[in-house]
Amino acid sequence: MRLWLIRHGQTQANVDGLYSGHSPTPLTAKGIAQAQTLRDLLQNVPFDYVLCSELERAQQTADYVLQGRTLEKHTSPLLNEMFFGDWEMRHHRDLTREDPESYAAWCTDWQTAVPTNGEGFPAFSARVEQVIDQLADIRDYKHVLLVSHQGVLSMLIARLLNMSAASLWHFRVDQGCWSALDIEDGFAALRVLNSRAIWHADEG
Repeated sequence: MRLWLIRHGQTQANVDGLYSGHSPTPLTAKGIAQAQTLRDLLQNVPFDYVLCSELERAQQTADYVLQGRTLEKHTSPLLNEMFFGDWEMRHHRDLTREDPESYAAWCTDWQTAVPTNGEGFPAFSARVEQVIDQLADIRDYKHVLLVSHQGVLSMLIARLLNMSAASLWHFRVDQGCWSALDIEDGFAALRVLNSRAIWHADEG
């Protein structure tokens, strides 16, 4: 199986520097253009299965990338970004005033501390592990497209490469790019990270 990874396009929350885990944040004009460009870059990929976060920005991105195709999107909440609870749609400057103790604790120990009324790192990483488990159920597909979010995709790459969950920071997944891993018999190899090139079938 080749697993094609796409992060959603730019949103206004991205531009404004806000924590936007589960909040509805549609794509900006630039985000739409990024998704349309990805459609052109990946037009030669014979996708035969599609997984997508249930959040609006990922759904929009997937729809643009898949324009002209009749593939069904398989939506899963497991692919949603981390939920930031009371910190949703807030800037870090706001949080240093409004929730200083909790925010300072999270910044100091993000693997243990939990955003106020939000999702902690252990719960989030457990979700990504479930995604990996489910990939085994679709291993007979050859080209699987997965559209999700920075946190999910970074951790997915790290864990598929048998690195610790905390190693997600080693894999920044940019908007407007595509990445790919080959998975065979449970072994994953990172083939491409953050490409803006057109994929051709003769590239393998």
